Amino acid sequence: MSFRNWILAAVLSVMATAAGAAPEKYTLDPNHTYPSLEFPHMGLSIWRGKFNQTTGNVTLDQAAKTGKVEIEVATPSIDFGHDEMNEHARGADWLNVEKFPTMNYKGKLKFEGDVPVAVDGQLTLKGITKPLSLKINSFNCLDPHPFYKKKVCGADVEGELNRADFGMTQYTDNGMGILTLHIQVEGIKDDAKAK
Repeated sequence: MSFRNWILAAVLSVMATAAGAAPEKYTLDPNHTYPSLEFPHMGLSIWRGKFNQTTGNVTLDQAAKTGKVEIEVATPSIDFGHDEMNEHARGADWLNVEKFPTMNYKGKLKFEGDVPVAVDGQLTLKGITKPLSLKINSFNCLDPHPFYKKKVCGADVEGELNRADFGMTQYTDNGMGILTLHIQVEGIKDDAKAK
């Protein structure tokens, strides 16, 4: 191989590697993404609910072991499967959905090897922003997904927060203010390259 051809091959190899390592952007699939929560009810049972409307995106660069998450949740979509509890949760003492119709989460992915294992971020709820770290229990991708015919990645995520930190102090005795979060999330890879 001539020196000129060797240089050309080396340049093409570097370009191919850079292209393959480019960040990928995923749009959350609202039909497969549901943040849910649970908390004790007077020490008698566990209340569970979920938010039915979530949008957002994830940027993932597995080669560089970096990524970011931006999520918006519609607070009026809270659903405990109990009309009276839904109404209470949407009221001024809790989510106050008329004044704060969304809550937002932004964070950065943490990796172990090539796999994201946690998110360090900030949750904004009722106009209050606090740190919120999430643990990623599982992370998997299908490429291509049999239905969407493109790459889809999903995860099971969990965390914990005290709703009193966000101004929801009513009925926080006996640990009832501590919420355990479980988030099922799936994202569909965008056609355009992430920036």
